[in-house]
Amino acid sequence: MKKAIIIGASSGIGRAIAKILSSEGYILGLAARRTELLTRLQNELATQSYIKYIDISVQDKSIKGLSDLIDEMSGVDMIIITSGNGFINPSLDWEKEKSTIDVNVSGVTAMINTAIKHFYEKGYGQLVVISSVAALRGSGGAPAYNATKAYLTNYLEGIRCRIKKDNKNISVTDIRPGLVDTDMAKGEGLFWVQPVDKAAGQIYAKIKKKKKVAYVTKRWGIIAFILKHIPERLLYKME
Repeated sequence: MKKAIIIGASSGIGRAIAKILSSEGYILGLAARRTELLTRLQNELATQSYIKYIDISVQDKSIKGLSDLIDEMSGVDMIIITSGNGFINPSLDWEKEKSTIDVNVSGVTAMINTAIKHFYEKGYGQLVVISSVAALRGSGGAPAYNATKAYLTNYLEGIRCRIKKDNKNISVTDIRPGLVDTDMAKGEGLFWVQPVDKAAGQIYAKIKKKKKVAYVTKRWGIIAFILKHIPERLLYKME
């Protein structure tokens, strides 16, 4: 039977994907800080699941937590990382910037590292990371958030290069959502905010196709194209 771990399964995209994977017959590992929410989710799932407390802002403990969960499940075929952090922070409050970096860079990298090492040992697998369309350009309102997502997309590309060189049967999927109706969607005047279930359904479709990079929902692919090519002077006016 297929087995997957979702890091950040307690709410938002992670929770929605867990329900989809369970309906598809996956045995699941559910990881997050809020284990009471994981227990609630577990009771809604049709398939067997395991719960593990993981706080990716504490890297040493989160690496051990993920490794232990993999062992408890006797290995997994897929690991999905949906955890993330971010603030609207034009004043550059250091604690908010540091928190974003600790989670989105150090924390997610620790989980990627652990996942890839497991797949190397297993001989195959699929890593899925939820980054963001925000990775494409900088933001005066949320400078650390956009920068950390840019780091992730670059890091994942490097991992893909490593896998290709080593000729391993491992796929790496970089999902770049636009605005989705979760706690991460912050700020005023937001547009094209998509329901979580709709976004999760499209994400699962991209996962099945083992896409290297995918924008979700589809209309955000248009925004991504514009962001890639918009002149800097116009970017400043958008802030």
